[in-house]
Amino acid sequence: MNLRDLDYVLAVAESGHFGRAAKACNVSQPTLSGQIKKLEDELGVQLFERGRGGAKPTDAGRAVAEQARVALRAATEIRQIAQAAQDPFAGEFRLGLIPTVAPYLIPRFVARMRNALPDLSVIYREDITERLIRDLEAGTIDAAILATPPDSDALQAIPLYTEPFRLVFPDGHDLSSLAHLRMSDVNRQEMLLLTEGHCFRDQALAICDAQSTQTSLRATSLETLINLVAQGQGVTLVPALAMAGLSDELGLEDRTLEDDGAARAINLTIRRSTPRRALTGRVAEIIRSGLPDTVTVAEIG
Repeated sequence: MNLRDLDYVLAVAESGHFGRAAKACNVSQPTLSGQIKKLEDELGVQLFERGRGGAKPTDAGRAVAEQARVALRAATEIRQIAQAAQDPFAGEFRLGLIPTVAPYLIPRFVARMRNALPDLSVIYREDITERLIRDLEAGTIDAAILATPPDSDALQAIPLYTEPFRLVFPDGHDLSSLAHLRMSDVNRQEMLLLTEGHCFRDQALAICDAQSTQTSLRATSLETLINLVAQGQGVTLVPALAMAGLSDELGLEDRTLEDDGAARAINLTIRRSTPRRALTGRVAEIIRSGLPDTVTVAEIG
């Protein structure tokens, strides 16, 4: 048994298919299938039920896959400890970001990161909060930029910035005549929100009346929401950083809401056990240094 075999087991358990697992592991399917069969022979148990529909873990297979996840994470951290001892600011760094942050924040720090940390190779992954937290806990990413605080003692949040929510509506809308806006001024039937699974939807609903908010729309990006508003389909909430660069040709107006809680805090979330604490601290500094004055940069004492 070796780490490669454990990687194969975990890939099949997560994908439920030998072919997809082989592709994820960059090996041929016969190679992966053969190695797992050898491991089953070595352990004396069947790990997967094979069928035309794919591969289903047996009870033993699920238990082995869970321990494989722990072992692979430990092996990754061992390599990171060694790397940090040689050069804490070199090697590979896997960074996750949520979709309502990634396209607006990444352009503000990529070049700065490359110049400040030339020996660091950053791999970016965009995904929803739930999956990023899962991968962070499993050790398949090193850090994640999230808009919700961690609910696990195994994770720690490094504050980056706080950004207000902007209410966006078409030029000439009735709301444009109001100097001060609160959610009580907004017709909830006009409110457009992201689809379920996005933490920004949950944050927006927290300051809206969820029972009377439009639910027929299933937009998966802020860009879609903004363009729908530009076409007169309603109004929406947009985090301040996402407002930068919007074209005047869209014919939109925006206002800051005066409701309590109409803002979100963005953090760099890491594992408390990470051996790359010096690196993640430096990454946080670089990100904070490139932020616009439309957000409030976190003060680190």
